[in-house]
Amino acid sequence: MEITHYGHACVHVEIPDGDGNPRRILFDPGSYSQGFEKVRDLDLILITHPHPDHLDMGRLPLLLLDNPEAAVVVGRQSAAVLAEAGQLDALKPRIQVVAPGDALPVCGLGVQVVGGRHACIHPELPSSENLGFIVNDVLLHPGDGFDEIDRQIDVLLLPIGGPWMKIGEGIDYVRAVAPNVAIPIHQAGLAEIHQTMHCGLLKNLSPVGTDVVVLEHGVAQSFPRL
Repeated sequence: MEITHYGHACVHVEIPDGDGNPRRILFDPGSYSQGFEKVRDLDLILITHPHPDHLDMGRLPLLLLDNPEAAVVVGRQSAAVLAEAGQLDALKPRIQVVAPGDALPVCGLGVQVVGGRHACIHPELPSSENLGFIVNDVLLHPGDGFDEIDRQIDVLLLPIGGPWMKIGEGIDYVRAVAPNVAIPIHQAGLAEIHQTMHCGLLKNLSPVGTDVVVLEHGVAQSFPRL
């Protein structure tokens, strides 16, 4: 498996399908992320929810044009945003609208949809959907939520900052999931000193057997089969 972090929630993953062929996935091409615009030959784009830092409607249309074979998996509210922007009709041959509990084969990969609701920022603010995606029972992108997971995960893409969380909740989540590898994401709203602090706390307080790996922006890192 090869993983590249394009900042915040946007992560590119190259992972083999059931026949051993490499498949290229992009999670959450959002407004706080940079560099994903140049990614080509995508097989799959997964969008956890419609907040702009996860779904940048200014750059997504061009990304879709440059990756015409990519399947697109979204929730109902993200599909509504695409419809409002006039993108949904053009995507109909390759888009799938999913809900929590769905399990679907896409591009030779198994994708399990988990979660449901965005973590609460404040009760007086409107709620949003939030989908987590488990790919091949190996990798989890939880979006903006810390939902309970009923299986062992090898690689957890772990949010470390945002108005909906504190780092103690991230530490509790990595302890609950206990992955082999935790990769910090969702950090754009943190000052650099706090990013370093939060990653240091994760490294010190993660469970035994979990390796916290901080990826350099835009640089692919290989992970052997875990």
